[in-house]
Amino acid sequence: MQTLQEYKCPCCGGAIEFNSKLQKMKCPYCDTEFDMEAVKEFNEAAANQQSDELNWESASDNSWKEDEASGMSVYICQSCGGEIVADESTGASSCPFCGNPVVMSGKFSGTLRPDFIIPFKLDKKAAKEGLTKHLHGKILLPKVFKKENHIDEIKGVYVPFWLFDSEVTASAEFKAESDTVYETQDERVTETNVYRCDRRGKMRFRRIPVDGSNKMDDTYMESIEPYDYGDLKPFSSAYMAGCLADKYDVDAEAAAPRADERVRKSAVGVLEDTVEGYMRRELVNDVINKGEGSVSYAMAPVWILTTRYEDKPYTFMMNGQTGKMVGSLPWDKNKANLYWAGSTAVLTAVFYFLVRMFV
Repeated sequence: MQTLQEYKCPCCGGAIEFNSKLQKMKCPYCDTEFDMEAVKEFNEAAANQQSDELNWESASDNSWKEDEASGMSVYICQSCGGEIVADESTGASSCPFCGNPVVMSGKFSGTLRPDFIIPFKLDKKAAKEGLTKHLHGKILLPKVFKKENHIDEIKGVYVPFWLFDSEVTASAEFKAESDTVYETQDERVTETNVYRCDRRGKMRFRRIPVDGSNKMDDTYMESIEPYDYGDLKPFSSAYMAGCLADKYDVDAEAAAPRADERVRKSAVGVLEDTVEGYMRRELVNDVINKGEGSVSYAMAPVWILTTRYEDKPYTFMMNGQTGKMVGSLPWDKNKANLYWAGSTAVLTAVFYFLVRMFV
């Protein structure tokens, strides 16, 4: 049986949601605030007394089976009776008719239940301000994009992440070079000394993140890192009320190779930093042996903003905890041509100035 969880205000009965500024649950109707533990205790008590009213079931057995076959689920809103249609990975949403926030509790139970969640710290207003800041100073950005830019869609999403812990023994061989320059009566001579540098070490990596959703661009997800794991909370679906959320559709086994590659690059980088005192260095080969490791499942906050320019969509993603933002931008070809033409003119003038000085 598919169920949805709606968190009710103990004072007025309205649907409540998580407030990122307060870091508490807040009722939009009576403005009463609740800490997470109080909401959890109230809803558990209400569930024991009136379980039928807190469960949103699929419309009928027949329609459920047909929808399931196509990867969709249909739910009935307990507040207004409207139908909510969601794909099989959706774990939190809102009713399209009355707007009440809901959580598909069955998507986060048993082995699908996350271990941790990082709550949103930044709200929708902060996300909009973050986009304005992101656009500032981009000299090749078309003026009309900045002037007429409006956000077509903005949504807060909890993205599933796998957090890998790993111990490795890493070894790497580097080629390092240093130059010695001296002059004879007839010529200037550069002598290059080449060295082989072997490095080896044991390292421990904690909470290497890999997103567990096929919907999300891995490059974008890595670009808005890091998250502050000091804010990790034991998972509670109450944090997701008022946001969208997906359960993972990339399991830990499938995500492990990406984590291994991130560990390899980091380990090699640590070893490379010890190759000091040379003018150049280059990796020749490396060997990474994995030891003990573990993995945990967490939900991380992301703001997704979509805008449009010349009938082309542009998507931006912002870390809902730190505010770091990334996204693709259009560029003005005329501005680019003028910029490169100006740069070439300046370089040419400097070149001729130097020639006149030394000739």
